[in-house]
Amino acid sequence: MGKINVLDKHVAELIAAGEVVERPASVIKELVENSIDAGAAIVTVEIKAGGVSYMRITDNGCGMAREDVPVAFLRHATSKVHKQDDLEQIGTLGFRGEALASVASVSHVEVLTCEPGAVEGTHYIISGGEEEYCGPAGCAAGTTMMIRDLFYNTPARMKFLKKDVTEANAVAAVMDKLALSHPEVSIRFIREGKEALHTPGDGSLKSAIYTVFGKEFTAGLIPVDYSYQGIRAHGFVSKPAAARPNRSMQHFFINGRYIKSRTAMVALEEAFKGTLMVGKLPACVLHLDIAAGAVDVNVHPAKLEVRFVNEKPIFDCVYYGVKTALQKGDTPNVMHFPQSGVPSITPVRQEVKTFKEPSPAEPAHEEKAGDTELSKPGPLPESAAERRFESHLPNKRTLEDPAAKSTTEQAGPSAGTAAISSPIPVHYEPARPLAVRPDIYYDEDEPGSNSEHSKVISEKKDINAYKEEKTHKEEIKSFLPEPTNQELTLVGEAFGTYIILQSGKEELVIIDKHAAHERMLYEQLKQQETEAYQQMLLAPVPVTLDKNEYAAVLESLELYAKAGFEIEDFGAGTVLVRSAPLVLGGEGVADAVMEIAGYLLNAKNDLTTEKLDWLYHNVACRAAVKAGDVSSTMELMDLAKRLQQHPEIRYCPHGRPVCIIMKRKDLEQQFGRI
Repeated sequence: MGKINVLDKHVAELIAAGEVVERPASVIKELVENSIDAGAAIVTVEIKAGGVSYMRITDNGCGMAREDVPVAFLRHATSKVHKQDDLEQIGTLGFRGEALASVASVSHVEVLTCEPGAVEGTHYIISGGEEEYCGPAGCAAGTTMMIRDLFYNTPARMKFLKKDVTEANAVAAVMDKLALSHPEVSIRFIREGKEALHTPGDGSLKSAIYTVFGKEFTAGLIPVDYSYQGIRAHGFVSKPAAARPNRSMQHFFINGRYIKSRTAMVALEEAFKGTLMVGKLPACVLHLDIAAGAVDVNVHPAKLEVRFVNEKPIFDCVYYGVKTALQKGDTPNVMHFPQSGVPSITPVRQEVKTFKEPSPAEPAHEEKAGDTELSKPGPLPESAAERRFESHLPNKRTLEDPAAKSTTEQAGPSAGTAAISSPIPVHYEPARPLAVRPDIYYDEDEPGSNSEHSKVISEKKDINAYKEEKTHKEEIKSFLPEPTNQELTLVGEAFGTYIILQSGKEELVIIDKHAAHERMLYEQLKQQETEAYQQMLLAPVPVTLDKNEYAAVLESLELYAKAGFEIEDFGAGTVLVRSAPLVLGGEGVADAVMEIAGYLLNAKNDLTTEKLDWLYHNVACRAAVKAGDVSSTMELMDLAKRLQQHPEIRYCPHGRPVCIIMKRKDLEQQFGRI
């Protein structure tokens, strides 16, 4: 007996519907795209219970004739494609003829439609793919579709739906993208009886962006309009100062269709290279107009991915378009002086021919030509020959505190330090105080100098070699600093990152100050039993989020509170941060909220403890002193002392070692002494 069966029509339609209809947001996307293809200028969407129990889409498009309505619900029935050649020139959002059939097979659908100028319209009802009624009706020109009880006949699909609020937020995210894709269409979204979105439909992309994302996001945008080899890139990109910690606010559209394009994404980020801080990414709402024959949109069930005939012109158009926009939008901060009653001023430092050797008490400055801009201090220039010569010698720069220079010069070189006739001065910048626990005091008014350059830390502990452990408990037991009678002497700091100490006469201890400080803050946050120490912000910080991230934040307010954030819903995709963890010091609050939101949205594990642990990691990393930050002697000593007081600190939360040991004999081997 044969084993291969031909599926009946109903089962086949249920299987096919799974490719098109995944959740209420999928239905909304397909039907609103149909409305836009029908020439609608106004589209209204209303949902209840996340769209599972009720969805209504109303437009003022061209409507349908009565004889076309039943045919429209047949699989592969469409008015947009007639022959094979049409597939190569697709200019509409829909073209497969699958959406209505798929929706009707898993729900109850009711249609009211009327062509402009027609005497009467059509009322049509279809449930589970079976027609129930088709007759005349009085209705306005356009089409209204009502979908009820989605997946009522497929319980297996129903159980995969999320909570109503989550599904509603997914619909809201789709509506945002549709509004941005066609600013000439007025799109209105009603959620649980309340209007959540209403774009003006005036054809202005900036108006649509303002309506969707708000004033703050829109104010941080730069316009883009660039044409290259028949391709036009137009829209907006964020200013470098308004960059974000993730790609959630990158929106690309091809011929009015929202897509995900790695080519466009890479081109965008390459154009921003050199203008953004590490870990920051640009935001954009960028439209690409391209010949229909140069792009294939029929490569993804949800039409989110496309294939280009030639990707290089796409990359070049986006890259040069964004690069040009950034150059135009880059207005340097120039100091302007009042002109009335002031004699003409000759520009200072128009030409520099020689450099004066600065005295040891003065920082070296590099003279630079300019009109009204102030030149920035820089290092004394060296010739290539000098650099090559000095690269083979020990560093001759003296490590001095500014306040200790005069003392050193009067008393002469200290013991163990080579005398240098004209030391190159070290440029010092104000140090940022380290975040400390509330019960630990240190003087934040310390100017960053200390008359005693080398100071002994009186803790009777040493730092020995470590071996890597797998569990946190084993980490605690095998912590690097072993009890010892040796004293730690602060030698200095290297590269603005590593604290160098001498342990007795046989070892050098090198501490990664960021890793050490980060782990201290992480342990501090973990020890707080209920909620973290909070700092009320002087003014609430508004944070605009993608709708999916917005939903993730609102669902995790308790989690944020445990980490020290007080957040409230401000509506329309924006939250207000009223308090932040004390260790953050009020800095980077918006970025922290956005990065945590991105993590919560994509977290694969639903365990609250794991999410909270990640939040502690994130907050601690942001609050810790950064590698490259200039620290005062007092700060370095304070951090080293606190590290000695907490023997449980061995690794940073990311698993990197906090400190390493260099034996004297290893150093002497490098110099061939032994």
